[in-house]
Amino acid sequence: MLHSDRSTHIAKPPFTASEQLATHLQQLSVDLIDLHLVGKQAHWNVVGLNFRDLHLALDEVVDAAREFSDQVAERMRAVYVTPDGRAATVAAQSSLPDLPTGEVNTAQAVDLVAASLYAVAGTARRIHDDVDAEDPTTADILHAIIERLEQLAWMIDSENRVANASLPRPVLR
Repeated sequence: MLHSDRSTHIAKPPFTASEQLATHLQQLSVDLIDLHLVGKQAHWNVVGLNFRDLHLALDEVVDAAREFSDQVAERMRAVYVTPDGRAATVAAQSSLPDLPTGEVNTAQAVDLVAASLYAVAGTARRIHDDVDAEDPTTADILHAIIERLEQLAWMIDSENRVANASLPRPVLR
């Protein structure tokens, strides 16, 4: 039977997000959206040594950021949170460092993109315990985000590292 009066619809989900969970997921969402934008901006404007490899690696960053931002936003909707991915919101709420305008040398782009990847991974790590305490299912999404973004950061950051001299130093076993 179809209901013509939608004001009477009542859903009974087993879980809805708290205000804290909503705030945490909104922060992660805007950081992921901004990471996509940072990746494209660097992708379009990077020049210099090892250009092609970095240009292609930036596509991986963009693809991961877009996939994860969609996954987080859809999870938000599943737990009755309305994501806000508007440009003005992303600009106001993002915790990522700014990228310069114009061309960026590959070495500088490596540092800037690695910093952005680590910033988003840092957001996911910062909110993880609160998210896990309230909703372990959503925390599982954070695990995948952290794992992939830290892997991408390591790979990109390695372009500028100097063996056994850069910080942080690797743990030797």
